[in-house]
Amino acid sequence: MNEGLVIRTTGSWYRVMPDPQSFIDCRLRGNYRLRGNKQTNPVAVGDIVDYELQDDGTGVITDVHDRRNYIVRRATKLSKQTHVIASNIDLLCIVATLGLPRTSTGFIDRLLVTAEAYHIPAALIFNKCDLYDEELWKIHNELKTIYTDAGYPVLEVSALRGNGLDAVKEMIAGRTVLFSGHSGVGKSALLNALCPSLGLRTGDISDWSLKGRHTTTFAEIHPIPLLTLNSKLLTFLIDTPGIKEFGMVDFSAQELSHFFPEMRERLHDCRFANCTHRHEPGCAIKKAVEDGLVSEERYNNYLNILDTISSGI
Repeated sequence: MNEGLVIRTTGSWYRVMPDPQSFIDCRLRGNYRLRGNKQTNPVAVGDIVDYELQDDGTGVITDVHDRRNYIVRRATKLSKQTHVIASNIDLLCIVATLGLPRTSTGFIDRLLVTAEAYHIPAALIFNKCDLYDEELWKIHNELKTIYTDAGYPVLEVSALRGNGLDAVKEMIAGRTVLFSGHSGVGKSALLNALCPSLGLRTGDISDWSLKGRHTTTFAEIHPIPLLTLNSKLLTFLIDTPGIKEFGMVDFSAQELSHFFPEMRERLHDCRFANCTHRHEPGCAIKKAVEDGLVSEERYNNYLNILDTISSGI
C-alpha cells in the first residue's frame, strides 16, 4: 500500500503526490462513493490517501485518512449536499478587493465563521491596493480596524506591482495555505507574484458585470520552496476556483456566536445562557455593539447568518 497527498482533483481523476518530486494520477475505487457520503467530492485536495499502483502506472485510491480539518460549503444554494474545498489546512487566506469586484463583509464573515468552526487560523489579504484613491483607503482602514480588533491579521498587497508580498511570504512560509475569494480578486495573480514559476492563468474583469471571470477551474495544491527574508521553506499553496456565494453547513443558531471571537469572549456576561443576541434583555453582545466594542458591521452579518440558519437556506 502506498500513501500520498492529493494535490489536484479533476472530475474522476486525482493527482497524488507521494513525495515532493513525483506524482501519480489515481482514480477512486468504485465502491468508495457508496459509504453514505453526502459530499459531492469524497476526496479533496489536502487529503492524505492510500492507493494501489496499477500495471499502467496509474493508481486506485483505496482509503482517505481522517482529516485534521477542512473547509466545506453547500454544493449549491438549496442543495443538501456539501462540497469540501480543501482539507488539512494550516491557514486560510481570504483574498478580497474593495472594487472590481467588491468583496462584501458578509462573504468574508461566512468564510471566517467556517474557519473558526473547524479550528483553522485565518487572515485577510486585500489585493489591488494600487488602485485605491483616498476614499478607498478610508474604507480599507475602517475594515482593517474591524478585523484586527476581532483578532485577524490584515495585509494589503498589489499583486500587479509587488507591494506587500514580503509580509505575505513570511506569514505563509512552511505552511499549507488555502487561498479563497471571489472570482476576479486576483488570487492567481497573487500566487504568481509569490512564485513566478507557477505561471497560473489570470483573467480580466467582465465589462458588463464588473465581476471576475473564473480562471482557476479546479482545486490544486502547488508545493513551492518559498524564499522569504529569513528562510527557504517548502510551502503548499492551495488555489481554488472563485466562489460566488458561500453556503454554510451544519451550524446551529445557538453556537453561531461562538465563532465570532469578539463575541465569544463576552458570552458569559449575557443574562441568559441561550441568548441569541437578537432581542433578549441583559445581552452583553448588544451592549458591546452599542459601546463600540463589537463592530456593528460584524454584528449585522451575524444577524444575517442567523436568519439564514433559521430559514434553512
